[in-house]
Amino acid sequence: MPMIADLVSFDVLHPQPLLIVISGPSGVGKDSVLRSLKKRNTSLYFVVTCASRPPRPDEVNGVDYHFVSKEQFEQMIARGEMIEYANVYNEYKGIPKFEIVNAIASGKDTVVRLDVQGASSIRKLYPGAILIFLIPESYEVWYHRLQNRKTETQESLRVRLETAREEMRRIDEFDYVVVNAENRLEEAVDTILAIITAEHHRIPHRKITG
Repeated sequence: MPMIADLVSFDVLHPQPLLIVISGPSGVGKDSVLRSLKKRNTSLYFVVTCASRPPRPDEVNGVDYHFVSKEQFEQMIARGEMIEYANVYNEYKGIPKFEIVNAIASGKDTVVRLDVQGASSIRKLYPGAILIFLIPESYEVWYHRLQNRKTETQESLRVRLETAREEMRRIDEFDYVVVNAENRLEEAVDTILAIITAEHHRIPHRKITG
């Protein structure tokens, strides 16, 4: 009697790790989703991106972001240390090369949080990446989330609103859309974990290749 391994390829039985990108407009709750994922699933590898903005009161350097100055970020760009980066709202964000190297070496499914522009860059570098677009349940709820941060000036809020409208028009570039509704964070996380599970049963399986 032949074994299952004799009937199907090794790759089907042992799929490669996934690269999962969590994206969406500012204020949609990307950070909250990642924090909940970390609590719920310790088998995931979370890429820490670099940011040139100052940390918010609840953020930890090296955990939420690698916080650096604009000058330091520009030096990293000049040295070729960034795998991708973007200037968003007059601040730099990007992924240092060592984070992706560490992620692939871990052998774990990897999660990275990026803005929409960054997600597009990653898709070009890693066509097998899974792009998930987070959206709020309504424009009104999303707007109040931004206001309640109390970190925005009227001008910066206006820029974010205009940018978000442009970002929403690019939703077709993504593989999945997940609603992160007010006070229903765990439902969004459940959906993302279900997507990851389903992707591991996908044929052909996605591969992290650059």
